[in-house]
Amino acid sequence: MFNSRMLLNPDSWKVNKIGVIGPGAVGMPMAALLADARIKIGSDKPAKVTVVQRDSNTSGWKKDAINNGTPAALTNEPELCKIIARATREGLLTATHDYNLICDADVVLVCVKTSVRKLEPDYNTLITAVKDLARALKKRPAGKIPLVIFESTLAPTTVSTLIWDLFDKNGLTEGKNILLGYSPSNVTPGRLVQSVRNCDKLAGGLHPGTSDLIEIIYKNIVKGAKIYQTNCLTAEIAKIFINAYREVRMAFSSEIAWYCQNKNIDFGVIREKVNQMLFKSLVRNKIHSDLNFAGISFPEICIGEHCYSKESGLLFWRYSDAGNDTAGSIILKARQINEETPVVAFKQSEDHFGRLKGNRIALLGVTSRFNPGYAKNSATLVLANYLRKRRFSYILHDPFLKNDDPDILKNGQENFFSNDLDEVLQDADYIFICTAHDIYIEYSDRIFSNNKVRGVMDACNIYNNSGPDYNGIKYNRIGFGREEPSQELIDFVYQAYKSLEKLLAFELSGLVEFYNTNFVFDSFNKVNFSDIKSHVTDSSEGFFLDERARTEKIPDYKGFRSKLLTQLKI
Repeated sequence: MFNSRMLLNPDSWKVNKIGVIGPGAVGMPMAALLADARIKIGSDKPAKVTVVQRDSNTSGWKKDAINNGTPAALTNEPELCKIIARATREGLLTATHDYNLICDADVVLVCVKTSVRKLEPDYNTLITAVKDLARALKKRPAGKIPLVIFESTLAPTTVSTLIWDLFDKNGLTEGKNILLGYSPSNVTPGRLVQSVRNCDKLAGGLHPGTSDLIEIIYKNIVKGAKIYQTNCLTAEIAKIFINAYREVRMAFSSEIAWYCQNKNIDFGVIREKVNQMLFKSLVRNKIHSDLNFAGISFPEICIGEHCYSKESGLLFWRYSDAGNDTAGSIILKARQINEETPVVAFKQSEDHFGRLKGNRIALLGVTSRFNPGYAKNSATLVLANYLRKRRFSYILHDPFLKNDDPDILKNGQENFFSNDLDEVLQDADYIFICTAHDIYIEYSDRIFSNNKVRGVMDACNIYNNSGPDYNGIKYNRIGFGREEPSQELIDFVYQAYKSLEKLLAFELSGLVEFYNTNFVFDSFNKVNFSDIKSHVTDSSEGFFLDERARTEKIPDYKGFRSKLLTQLKI
């Protein structure tokens, strides 16, 4: 078997220049931290980092901002701003529009955005970047063998098929004069530096040895977490499945919460009791600022991170293209449930408040995550589009966005947006708290002392059980009725969750078998189900059961069943 060490021996490897394509939420902290780490591999001088930013109308300005050490768009990332300023001042970090300036790079990180269309990836930006990079690397110095690491979210098989082919057509052949790797990042807006330093990293290669090189580079900046060496296909599947698993849990929690809402049952008690049973230790009822860890999570109209929504469908790109039926997928059903949640929440609020047409509705929080975040895949924008289509009167507010945000513009909501919370509250008849920003806790007294406000829909469970002083204002919270749940209902939810994990494990194992059968070209690139399970567990998602059950008696409670627990066809 070919070993990447034959081309680049870690003991004699030299890294003088690192290129980073795409200074976004992933690329910018990676570039800054790599420069600031003053990496010395095979040299007594620290490697310099060159960022490549395409010269576009919307983001071309980033080049000059980085070179000046003043990235204006990162005001919510003070630590990152300091690192960028220091690295540029010391000549370790520069930015350019010209790919040719990284033709001599020893390592290149590709961090451009990717998106999803139904079950297919949208790789337009990625393909353009790879073609431009390949043309530049054709001009590399004689004997230079670049290591190209992809950080963007990729559908399974992308590195070994599409990306391999794009480079090969330009005379850059994997394992001959270039090495390709995959090391996806999960970053949290507002904590970009901490995310890179403290989140586990998958280091995937197409051949043994490539993952060694990736770890050698990344161990300089990943200080509080582990780096797992694996193959590219395993890394591609694991990255998406970790988020898909979260999305499934959130969809299940929403199903239970909506049932409780309809039956006036306190979902909070169910969540606490079931999680006690799952974890066999007391789990306190966490408020919004804590992570929604494994088990039953808080129901929200927003599922927490912009990258969770949509990308789970990438697991099925090749599977669907091969003519296989995806109708029985738990993962895809969960995505459907989560996409419907904003409108379901609104309809539930009308059951509680009465007809809202003719009233002024304030939607507080547009980002996909509390506090600093992005509006990509925003559930609030889904709800806003629903209200606009039906001619409701509404206004959007978010302290971390402006009305020219790309996603606000894309949805045509710029004229319905305001940064002035006092002005928004002054005119509101009903308030929907859609994203759990701290400012909405700080403003709770003003919200609930406003004589004009008649109702508050807490659509992200921002307030704890004691709640603010409601002053006669109607208050609604997803899934939190007044009646205590029966032990029979608690046991049902527990058994349903256990069944869900078994069936989800079966679905994943079927996908793994499909990819191994159709896309694996040697033993190194084979995906092991146990490795995916291990990565999910180590990502702090809690337990993921070993049992993989195709047929399971579906738990039932007085005629109610989870839509997720259907007979799988995969």
